[in-house]
Amino acid sequence: MALQVGLVGLPNVGKSTLFNAVSQAGAEAANFPFCTIDPNVGVVAVPDARLTRLAELAQSAKVVPTAIEFVDIAGLVAGASQGEGLGNQFLAHIREVDAICNVVRCFEDDDIVHVSGSVDPARDIEVITTELVLADLATTEKRLERATRAARSGDKDLARERDQVLALRDHLAEGHVARTFAGDLEPSVARELSLLTAKPVLYAANVAEDDLPDGNAHVDVVRKLAEEEGAEVVVISAQVEAELAELEGPERDEYLASLGLERSGLERLIDRAYRLLGLLTYFTAGPKESRAWTVPAGSTAPRAAREIHTDFERGFIKAEVIAFDDYDRLGSEAAAREAGRLRIEGKEYVVADGDVIHFRFNV
Repeated sequence: MALQVGLVGLPNVGKSTLFNAVSQAGAEAANFPFCTIDPNVGVVAVPDARLTRLAELAQSAKVVPTAIEFVDIAGLVAGASQGEGLGNQFLAHIREVDAICNVVRCFEDDDIVHVSGSVDPARDIEVITTELVLADLATTEKRLERATRAARSGDKDLARERDQVLALRDHLAEGHVARTFAGDLEPSVARELSLLTAKPVLYAANVAEDDLPDGNAHVDVVRKLAEEEGAEVVVISAQVEAELAELEGPERDEYLASLGLERSGLERLIDRAYRLLGLLTYFTAGPKESRAWTVPAGSTAPRAAREIHTDFERGFIKAEVIAFDDYDRLGSEAAAREAGRLRIEGKEYVVADGDVIHFRFNV
């Protein structure tokens, strides 16, 4: 499954600079609003030291990491929900992604004009949240009109659906995001509405290099707001990520260490995105290739097998499973089998993060 994270933010917050750094896909970065008009999509390999180790142990000819897609979406301005700026395109593109990464400017720089004239993370977050809530409110009101008409038939199920949509509409009208709606909503209605503010959000607090690794007073504001809505925050420097993208090996490690960081902002961003979306990674390993696969947490073995091919799920017989730590410690599949650390699991087995799996199937 290809995870898509939409990078959003006001113009000139460092969003496209960050996108360029993490994807090296070359989106235009310029000091004026709307330089990114069509969404740019960058496919990024997910760093995972476990995969590197597996490939080494299995002497794999090929290594295939799992991937994450970052979508750089046109900068938003107040009034986007009414079509201001590139609002309609922005909202349509956001609807397609799995999670939203709101890049918030937390650095001062007189040479880079802020669209609102000053650096104020709380105001910037409110602008974007308000526009998304207003767009969701318009969607929900249309759905409520239909639900109200349908409920006139006297059908109790339709009346209950109308009441649920009405409660959601009132929640949004008070300025709250759909993520915090505590009422009931039929899953089919939720899917149909596809609300923007129902999507999981993480904040990328974009700071100057000198403010790494912990941030500054602007970041503290972002953290407080994120905590209130149960969102995640990653302190990142788009400029540093751009420099890291040019470095490799020891040179890269030394630069990270000099900043007090063990991992790049990209790696921390991916970790948080996986956690937000409830995803995990399992592996397949052998002489031909070692490969990482992404599945939702709670996936059964046949569901995980589907990521490789639908035939694997359809004809599933069993899964031979070794925990990564056992594989790493014992050094090979054969050694794990000898030590009794290879388990045979059936259709009900729930895959764990780091499992190394060989599927048996017949179609």
